[in-house]
Amino acid sequence: MPHANLTAKFVSTVTCPAGRRKVEFIDTNLEGFFVEVLASGVKTYYQRYFNGRKRQRLFRLGRVGIVPLEDARKRAMQIKAEVSLGNDPKKNSDDLKIIPTLKNFAVSKYLPYVQEHKRSWAYDEVTLRIHILPDFGDFYLDEITPKIIVNMMTNMRNKGYANGSCNRAVVLMRYLLNLANEWGVPLLEKNSAKSVKLYDEPHRQRFLSTSETRLLFDALRDDENQLAANAIELLLLTGARRNEITHALWDCVDLEKGTLLVPLSKSGKPRTVALNHPARELIKRLPSFGQSDWLFPSPKTGNPCPSLYYPWDRVRKRAGLGDLRLHDLRHSYASNLVNGGVSLYVVQQLLGHSSPQMTQRYAHLERDTLTQASEIAAQAVLRAIGSQA
Repeated sequence: MPHANLTAKFVSTVTCPAGRRKVEFIDTNLEGFFVEVLASGVKTYYQRYFNGRKRQRLFRLGRVGIVPLEDARKRAMQIKAEVSLGNDPKKNSDDLKIIPTLKNFAVSKYLPYVQEHKRSWAYDEVTLRIHILPDFGDFYLDEITPKIIVNMMTNMRNKGYANGSCNRAVVLMRYLLNLANEWGVPLLEKNSAKSVKLYDEPHRQRFLSTSETRLLFDALRDDENQLAANAIELLLLTGARRNEITHALWDCVDLEKGTLLVPLSKSGKPRTVALNHPARELIKRLPSFGQSDWLFPSPKTGNPCPSLYYPWDRVRKRAGLGDLRLHDLRHSYASNLVNGGVSLYVVQQLLGHSSPQMTQRYAHLERDTLTQASEIAAQAVLRAIGSQA
């Protein structure tokens, strides 16, 4: 292989000798740096080096005419510096080529895995599809920075999502990036989502008043998506969790006994949702009976809809209840029970809470009810005293 002092003039004028397919001209001033000249006239800068295993490697620096000679020489010197520190620049370059985009990894690796190992995988699918992949799916995994995660949270918050929903999206990203690291995706030495601070989630309990309940039902009756409206109404009538209703099967409904079996609840065990008279009447009216295995099948896919967000957002705003969350329907169901004099133990059973502590959030309502009942007794005594006087 011929040696030459690689100058801009030499590189621009040199040609491949006749009868040769290509020739390499090695720079006399920088070890390993050379220009490859093809018979076709294409010229490319390279840096040759030996990695830690003493194997020869070639690092392509760029085409002549596109990359200036001095830029190629500076990059070649950087390559030599990296090699002297024990790194393999070519391996890093090859690694970059096999790092997947967030969308590719989520669809081909993450979702198939969580479908087998995570009961709440449907929530992950919705969060990725709606909140993460549209804006950030084209980023390569090694490009995901804390700033990108914060931007995702900000976007969700600006769209009106609660702090808890934003935080759950961050937790999903932490889990996804942890798996990518465990599965050997190169150059992912740290989880960018770990350093992102979650939003505060102030504990709040929002209950529907009588007038608000009326407004909500009027909005449900007028909504264009009656499939979703019926599911939302059933949530309020039963106090069930969203997925317990949206994923309900006809085979699990017993209208005579007034029960809906949930084969796998949040606690990991089966539970039974009590169906009161209005709930049973609503279920009898559902058009999916005999047409689908599901009470609320999606008209597009035939599968249960994993989210009610868009119809719920439309309904609550139409009713003037913009601060009402879908889960607040469950709180309202519980408050109606407690205010009606039902004991916390029975409320626990109806809500499917695994421990009494989870139901204690409604204890203040029970105290209010008991206080009101006590006032009734006091008034009777006062009336008796007054009549004697």
